[in-house]
Amino acid sequence: MGLDIKIPIGLMFGIFGIILTILGIVTNGDTELYEQSLGHNINLWSGLFMIIFGAFMLLTSTLVKKKKEE
Repeated sequence: MGLDIKIPIGLMFGIFGIILTILGIVTNGDTELYEQSLGHNINLWSGLFMIIFGAFMLLTSTLVKKKKEE
């Protein structure tokens, strides 16, 4: 079966991660927005982790495809 769920999951996390990272960069100086999170820029950090996770999913998907071809 040629269906690999890692590709859409990786793309979804990557796109949402990019959006959150951009939002975190744009609202970086707003201390009132990040008051509930003890002053941490949650949008930036969660966006970066989502980009890393999405890249990991896409990388493992391509590695599995290459391994199956051999």
